[in-house]
Amino acid sequence: MSSTPAIPGQLNASTRLCAVLGRPVRHSASPAMHNAALHSLGLNWRYVACEVNPERLREAIDGARHLGFIGLNLTVPHKQLAVSIVDELDVSAQEWGAVNTVVFGFYNADGLWTPVGQGDPGAAPVLARGYNTDADAIIRALNEDLGIEPRSSRVLLLGAGGAGRAAALRLAAENVSVLYLVNRTQARAEELAREIEERYPAVEVHVGYPPGDVEFVLNATSLGLHEGDASPLDFDRFALGQTDGVYDMIYRPSATPLLEAARAAGCRAANGLGMLLYQGAAALELWTGQPAPVEIMRSALHREIYGGQW
Repeated sequence: MSSTPAIPGQLNASTRLCAVLGRPVRHSASPAMHNAALHSLGLNWRYVACEVNPERLREAIDGARHLGFIGLNLTVPHKQLAVSIVDELDVSAQEWGAVNTVVFGFYNADGLWTPVGQGDPGAAPVLARGYNTDADAIIRALNEDLGIEPRSSRVLLLGAGGAGRAAALRLAAENVSVLYLVNRTQARAEELAREIEERYPAVEVHVGYPPGDVEFVLNATSLGLHEGDASPLDFDRFALGQTDGVYDMIYRPSATPLLEAARAAGCRAANGLGMLLYQGAAALELWTGQPAPVEIMRSALHREIYGGQW
């Protein structure tokens, strides 16, 4: 959907907005990635970050809809909460049980779903449709960043919130052999384990730390995001010598204490930048209907996180 061009870096009355909502959100590198992509695509859109309390998420999504936003990304702690807030759920959000991307759209005269970034709704009601682009992104990032194919692997997953739940279900769909779930609230991990047992009976799932080795550890908690955070991994119950690889979904700081400990132990280790890239590229394609400029987005992320040193 075209609009009046803006001078690069300048806004005008036709500028459209996208945003990431979270709490905290000031660490987000999504604006750098998406604004580079939007400029490359020649769209007079801008992407911003907004801190939103969970109890105000419904109001924030509704407000963005009425303000004419193109779409939203959702990060901690909103991904599961949004499942019951959006008007519709794409099959991806239904499958993986969390929403990280919202597309505002409408049904045209032929009854076809049309994102507002690709058409004018006119008098048609604008709806919020929830998608999950995280789940596929984590599989791609594990493969590209750590050389890991999850199939038949033994996996220790830390966290059973929105990101953890999507990762657990996606790993189960990839036919990992054994999945160990560790979460601060054990009841949530137990609930997720029961769902996996029902949906993926071939996958062996346990709540708690493994008694032996695993192929990789995946951190889907927010622990490590802030200086002074406790480790998401209890080193007294699981030694890093028991795994070959560690993937931390956190990307800022680029080297969390967990990743530093993993590298010191000789593990392959990677942060969540690859996951951020691929979930963001998929979201952008949903909003625009155009192929995402992935390499431009990747370069923008590396400049933002590493200052160009990569």
